[in-house]
Amino acid sequence: MDVISWIITLVVIAVIAGALGFGGVASAASGGASILFWALIIFVLAALVVGVARRN
Repeated sequence: MDVISWIITLVVIAVIAGALGFGGVASAASGGASILFWALIIFVLAALVVGVARRN
């Protein structure tokens, strides 16, 4: 799952940047991770709904 690796990478960058005092970089990385996370959740839920609809 390539998206999950991107999310983890952005979270690690945000934590390291925040610890080093780079607030702007940390904010941008955490925002990107948040967007990817919610997009992944929406796509998974959509796939589940389509899968259940095709069975019936």
